[in-house]
Amino acid sequence: MVIAGYLASVLIGISLGLIGGGGSILTVPVLVYLFGIDPVSATADSLFIVGVTSAVGSVAYLKKGLVHVRTAVIFGIPSIGAVFLTRAYILPFIPETVFSIAGIAVTKGALLMLLFAVLMLLASYSMIRGERKPACSPVLRQHPRYLPLIMQGAFIGLITGLVGAGGGFLIIPALVNLQKLPVKTAIGTSLVIISVNSLLGFFFSLTHNAVQWGLLGVIAFIAIAGILVGSYFSGKVNGKILKPAFGWFVLVMGIYILVKELVR
Repeated sequence: MVIAGYLASVLIGISLGLIGGGGSILTVPVLVYLFGIDPVSATADSLFIVGVTSAVGSVAYLKKGLVHVRTAVIFGIPSIGAVFLTRAYILPFIPETVFSIAGIAVTKGALLMLLFAVLMLLASYSMIRGERKPACSPVLRQHPRYLPLIMQGAFIGLITGLVGAGGGFLIIPALVNLQKLPVKTAIGTSLVIISVNSLLGFFFSLTHNAVQWGLLGVIAFIAIAGILVGSYFSGKVNGKILKPAFGWFVLVMGIYILVKELVR
């Protein structure tokens, strides 16, 4: 299972490099089911892996001028605030046994995995459906829609803090639809936002989480190698084919987690 986990770590990085998202949605399931880490700790560990990997991947986009810094700041500030509130106050106060139904206890870890499965189903739908054609030309707005961007940033921060996912599958459509950023710039900007959110979320969790630095370092190193490969091939692979194919894979994984957590 550990070998399978390392192979899956490559896929995490490749996905982030190729399509700017999706890879982070695999990190928690990989940590839980292949490395045997409990779900609560996995949401924190995932933030480190996703954050470091996204930070490395964003460098290539920064060098190419494919990061819109103003949008990243406007989106990132409320997002960071939501990550902090979630990791510092909301998650630690969720009881270990959330509720019971017919004598069956639903634990905090099981609840997080069920939420994660729902998130994977939403992510798969977004990737399989593909990007909708924008109503106007994909040129950056002269007067950006700040309020929707701030609200979207806060929502992404809540998701990132709660389940340890970067949220690229939600960030990229928001940047394209709200700010009319070109897709490549949206991917680069998304990676910057994901890296800052995830790394800060991880540091906010250090007081509540015992870190296996050796294991995280190896996984992060492998994922970084994957994102470098993905970034190299991003201009050579047809994203219209790759993204839906990866979406179907995420859909199957989401259904698997739902079944595994519900049927015990």
